[in-house]
Amino acid sequence: MIPRVAILISGRGSNMVALVQAAQNGVLAGRCEIAAVISSRPAAPGLERARELGIETFALDARRLTKDAYDAALLAVLENCRADAVALAGYLRLLSPRVVARYRGRILNVHPADTARHQGLHGYEWAFDQRLPATKITVHLVDEGLDTGRVLAQREVNLRGAETLAEVERRGLAVEHALYPETLKAFLDENGRKTCAAS
Repeated sequence: MIPRVAILISGRGSNMVALVQAAQNGVLAGRCEIAAVISSRPAAPGLERARELGIETFALDARRLTKDAYDAALLAVLENCRADAVALAGYLRLLSPRVVARYRGRILNVHPADTARHQGLHGYEWAFDQRLPATKITVHLVDEGLDTGRVLAQREVNLRGAETLAEVERRGLAVEHALYPETLKAFLDENGRKTCAAS
């Protein structure tokens, strides 16, 4: 049985696109099926991109729902699309303990920094402001904390000569788009049967 992965986004969804394309004809082909793309923002540009790629989409307006109502709606969508695992891709909300508990050990996130040094938003801005010669992209499991879950993989981004924030982001995203599908593949190869059995 091929694991079904739901992708959560809030914006343009560039990592979502990388994961979908990898599942359709890249390193994830035959390893998983993208069950749905779910956005916390109905106007997220990534929803249209997902539809163009043939993926079912759902929009949940986090600004118009209470936290409990949002959690209930999100869990209902994940259940209805039979998600075995969840991949956060530019998802700008902290998952509640209720959601984490339901999918514990099966939620992945990509973070544009070393989670031991910087948590939360604006990882590239942090690296640029610090004038770091290099930063790291991290893929980690999601727990109840902010970027505190177990690290699955990290890859360095060379920032030498990056004179603008846009260049820092360009270099970082190139690494994100390669590392995230590769790490999800390794995770599913190791945990695929357990992932399906847990859903």
